[in-house]
Amino acid sequence: MRVVVALGGNSLLKRREEPTSENQRRNVRSACKSLVPLAENHQLVITHGNGPQVGLLAMQSASYKEVEEYPLDVLGAQTEGMLGYFIEQELGNMMPTESAFATILTMVEVDPDDPAFQNPTKPIGLLYGEEEAKKVAKKRGWSIARDGDGWRRVVPSPKPHRIFELRPIHWLLEKGVVVICAGGGGIPTAYNSEGILEGIEVVIDKDRSSALLARQLGARLLILATDADGVYDGWRSDKAKIIRRATPEEMSGREFDAGSMGPKVEAACDFVSRTGERAVIGSLSEITGMVDGTSGTQITIE
Repeated sequence: MRVVVALGGNSLLKRREEPTSENQRRNVRSACKSLVPLAENHQLVITHGNGPQVGLLAMQSASYKEVEEYPLDVLGAQTEGMLGYFIEQELGNMMPTESAFATILTMVEVDPDDPAFQNPTKPIGLLYGEEEAKKVAKKRGWSIARDGDGWRRVVPSPKPHRIFELRPIHWLLEKGVVVICAGGGGIPTAYNSEGILEGIEVVIDKDRSSALLARQLGARLLILATDADGVYDGWRSDKAKIIRRATPEEMSGREFDAGSMGPKVEAACDFVSRTGERAVIGSLSEITGMVDGTSGTQITIE
């Protein structure tokens, strides 16, 4: 079975955790332990978020005044390489030596006229308290929004339209390679008025890109792994209740946070509606149950 697993950026760097290389590697190692059974028994594609990582690189770039700041598409490419390296190495240390892995720097096309450019919603970077976030935002000219129990920078997140490296991803899967690709939603690109492909200053939602990738690869299962054990009705209320199973139509009648669970639900429902296959949202620690249908929020056509 061909499976696409999307690892949340916050599962690779915990909330309020120091963004050191050691911390990220430890979290990747923990994630890879859960992925080994899938890699051994299925054709596996791994995507990942990069919100904390790309935000940190943006701050580091801005602090070096001698040169102009690196744009988000360049920083996205850097995070694809870094996190892909971590995943390849840690997963490889847990599997037979003949196992093959490949990280693909993946460009993804967006529409420069997407209305998302006028409404930044994608959180990136570190988590701040409200007062500190407002000070940093004023100094750097950022848009900010609440994210859980803190505040983060937010940037536009247009919808993905095309994955340019789709053919080599197909070829690698057919040879039994575990593929890491479309990290951070992919490197954001768009064609200018002269038909030239250029980088764009946005971060594409990795769940939307993962759903597009899963659909175009003919995947039978899309797993959107997060730090919650599923999708909840009434999240953060006294009446919060996990949704164990639902159809896309049933999920469309509910409202979810646009900066976190909303895109996951939208991506999962889009994949299921278009393919008739299955999508699951839940905790990576319960991935075996998500695969066999007993954990997470299972979204199916019926």
